[in-house]
This record gives sequence, structure tokens and C-alpha cells, in this order.
Amino acid sequence: MPSPARPTLAAHARASTRAPLYAMLLAVLVACPLIACKKTSSAGAGTDRHAGAPWFEEVALESNVDFVHASGHRERLWFPEIMAGGVALFDYDNDGDLDLYLVQSGDLNPPPSGRTQNRLYRNLGDATFEDVTAAAGVGDTGYGVGCTCGDFNGDGAVDLYVTNVGPNVLYQNEGDGTFTDVTARAGVGDPAFSTSAAFVDYDADGNTDLFVANYVVWSHALEVDCRTPDGRATYCGPSSYTKSTRDTLYRNLGNGKFANVTASAGLGGIVGTGLGVVCADFDNDHRMDLYVANDGMVNRLWINDGHGRFRDRALISGCASNEFGASEAGMGVAAVDFNHDGALDLFISHLRGETNTFYLNTNGLFEDATSTVGLALPSRIFTGFGCGFADFDHDTIQDLYVANGRVVSGLPREDPDDPYAEPNQLFRGLPGMRFEEVRPRGGTLELLVSTSRGAAFGDLDNDGDIDVVVVNKDSRPYLLRNIVGHRGNWIMFRVLQRGNQDAVGAMVRLDFAGLSRWRLVQPAYSYCAGNDPRIHCGLGAATQVDRVTVRWPDGGEEAFGPFAAGRHYELRKGSGR
Repeated sequence: MPSPARPTLAAHARASTRAPLYAMLLAVLVACPLIACKKTSSAGAGTDRHAGAPWFEEVALESNVDFVHASGHRERLWFPEIMAGGVALFDYDNDGDLDLYLVQSGDLNPPPSGRTQNRLYRNLGDATFEDVTAAAGVGDTGYGVGCTCGDFNGDGAVDLYVTNVGPNVLYQNEGDGTFTDVTARAGVGDPAFSTSAAFVDYDADGNTDLFVANYVVWSHALEVDCRTPDGRATYCGPSSYTKSTRDTLYRNLGNGKFANVTASAGLGGIVGTGLGVVCADFDNDHRMDLYVANDGMVNRLWINDGHGRFRDRALISGCASNEFGASEAGMGVAAVDFNHDGALDLFISHLRGETNTFYLNTNGLFEDATSTVGLALPSRIFTGFGCGFADFDHDTIQDLYVANGRVVSGLPREDPDDPYAEPNQLFRGLPGMRFEEVRPRGGTLELLVSTSRGAAFGDLDNDGDIDVVVVNKDSRPYLLRNIVGHRGNWIMFRVLQRGNQDAVGAMVRLDFAGLSRWRLVQPAYSYCAGNDPRIHCGLGAATQVDRVTVRWPDGGEEAFGPFAAGRHYELRKGSGR
């Protein structure tokens, strides 16, 4: 039976496999006081003697984030346990600071116990937090997997959607610090095993729609037992279960209700094992497209025809499988313009033994450039989940962070007490379209080793650099504060439609010091995560951005600027030139 990531957690789990879940968590906290829990792997503690200075400092406990994820495993391994772990960064109270939502899983032993709940932490303005779950009313007790954020009713308050094994939940933000569960009224309680989701206005009618990725058809009755070659119990793969599941597209009717348009939109005839989702205009025709990373099946690039329908163009566009034509275990996904040409490239994290994959977009055709950019060999020994690009060191080139954690028990172990634990990875972006892995591994002084899943990216303390929050199975999350030294200058923008809605899908070009850099407004990417909707750009030595051009989702363009470096700004549709 797999054990939690930290030795104290593991020792407790072995001692109380038949205790109720709430008692187990209480004993964990007693056995491992908040000030004493170790963050390092006994297999990899300390620093890398070849490493440079750390890029991040792990500060979850000192930031008052006391969440402990629980997968619920005790007497038997249930498949959803190995996939869960969602997180979102969003400003629920409109005070200018990113708040933190952490998705709890709980207990899959039938019937579900319902004793655990998701947690909402309010940012106090200095990246320290207080738990406001009860007051806000967002403590869903379903078996949680992921979440996403967006303003579905256009009132300027960001709403929250939670994906579960079983019915999902839509929380409407009332704008007064509280939420209302409007799932039944809205008609979006997808009963499947859902993973990542995204709010996106796919039909350009001004109402924010909802796309939900579904994984496999799973139930307690369909569970099977799997073992490693040496006879140890481990989690099965998706091929052990039926794959006849479809993702779901809900069209926003503008009256607080949604219609399931999966079939009429052309998505109903194809099944998949969806885990990661990103929405963007991949072919530059001013329509929002959908990309879905599937686990062990070909990925899907759903191209929007502008008439309410989508067609899968992944195969003919070159991003359905890797350069050898093989389907891989797609987990997390992110879109980025790495070569600054205004076309969005794709990154997908994969299973140990495969490589994570980087697809370079040239005029709507994708090339597997994983080896060319230097990401093939470093990723082959780990299993990637959450992922995201940001210019962490402000040198004008985007870097890459990947959260890792196995899905099959194996050797060698990175942590002797957790057969699924792996270190995360940080890659520095280099001139000439290359990446190199940063040491110390994961960018922290002490090697952090857990079974990581969702990762969310954003500026938690509004100091102009991007921080990271990572959810870890059966353990505490990482809150990684950016501490990169000798950084360049920076600038950030919140890009808004008329009203106060984030312009999801807008492409933004920043011109400074003879350079051009493109950024995408994309809150939904990574794995089961919601992210800071603001765009961020490192400027190197430049002290101002001369011009900012916003290509709105409907194809219109506006120019803004100049802007001085080192500040946060808002760009509103209709206020540019």
C-alpha cells in the first residue's frame, strides 16, 4: 500500500489503516507539528553541490496554509486516488490579492464519508492567509479532483467550478465574500470522473461557456487490483478501465443556465481520457479553440469553425502524438509563445519512461521539438503533472516549472516512505530556444520530494514575480515564493473586457528595448488548476515598455502605452487606440 510523502505521515498511516479519516488527519497533525514537519526527502536531503542559488523558498506553513491533502487510501487502492489534487489562485474578493483554493479528496470507500472539504484561504495582502471556507460557503465535500475559475455571469466577481469523481459543483460568487451553490440551477453538475475544466466564450456571444475534461468511466464495482512485476500492490492505469467517456461542453445561455451542447458542437462522437485542458486561438482565425491532453490516447485539437462546431485537427496539425507517432500519457498542458512569433506553442507533461513533449507552432502546424529545445532527456525519468511557463528570473525569456509524481509504484525510490514521490523540476529558458534544468533541482535549497499533482502560478505577494503553489498527494502543499536574485525589471497587466471580466484568450504583445514578447490571457492550464489571469513579462534591463498591443478574442486590436517598469496596470477594451 502506498504511503504519504513525509516519514511522519507514513508512520502514522501504517499504524492506523482502519481508523476513520478524520482521526487519521488529526493524528497526523499531532505527530507532525506545523513547526517541525520536514520538507526534504531522506534520499535527497540537503543541497546539490553543483547547484547555484535557489529560485524559490517553500513557505506554506509560515503563510498559515495548514491544508493536508488526503487521498483516502487505507485498505484498498482506488484508482482516482492517484490522480487527484487541484488548486486555484484567484481574487475572489476583488481586493487586488490572489486568494488560494485547495481541493480536498477524502475517502472513496463506499459510501463516501463526506468528512473532508475543500478549503479557501483569503490572502491578507502580504501572502499570508486565513481560512475563510465556512464564511465563504465553498467547502464542497465531494471527492475532489480539480477546479477552475471564471466570471460566468458577467458581474465582475470570479466564480468557482470544482471537478469531482461524481457530480461537479458550480459556486457563484455573490460579490460580498460569499458563494452560492448554483449547480442544479445552472445544469453543470457533470456526474462523470472529471479532471481539468476551463471557462471560455467559445461562441463569442459575450457569455462565458464551460468546457469539462472527463477521464475514465470508473465506479467501485469496476475497480481492479494491479501489481508491480515483483508483486507489490500499485494503482492501475487507465487502460484497466473502460475509456468510453466524452468531454463536456456547456453553452452559457445568459440567464444563469447552461445547455449541454457536446453533441451539437461536434464533440460527442469521440471518446478520450482527458486530463489537461487549455483554450486559445491556435490557428489565428480569431476563434477560441480547445486542446485536450489525453492519457494514453491521441490528444485532441478542437478547431472552432465559428458556427458553433469544432473539428479535431490534432492529427493533421501534428500535435496528436509525438514525433514517432506514439500516443503518450498526457497529464498537464500549457500554451506559450516561446519563439516570439505570435503563434502559440504547446507543452504536455507525460509518464515516466516517456518524455514531456514540446510542440512548436508554425502557421498552425506543430512540430515535436522536444529534443531540440532540450526537454527530452531531463523529463524521461519522472512523471509530470502540473506545469506552467513564466519568466521567473526576468531575463525576458520564459522558464518552465513541472510538478512530478509517479502513478505506479516502482524503484528506485526517491523517498523510502513514498513509492510515488519524485522531485519537481525547474527549467531556465535560454537564448536560441533552449531550456536547461536548474539546480538545485526544483529550484529550492532543500530538495522537496512528494507526489505532486496540480500546480498553480501567480504573483501572490504582488511584488512583480511569479510564485507557484503545488498540491501534493497525502501531504501539505508547497507554496513556493520566488526569491531569484539579480533579476531584471518586470511589468504586469490585467486585461479586461468591457465590464470587469478577464479577456480570456486575448493575445498581448509587449514591445520594449527592441524586443517583442507575446503573452496569452489564460487562467486555465496546467493540471486541474486555475491560475493568475494577469499577464507578466520580465524586461531585463529595460525600464519601460514602449507599446502594448492587445489582440482581443474577437480579432480586434488596440494599442496602449508607454508604461514604466515595475508596476501593475489594467488594460480595458475600448480604452486603447
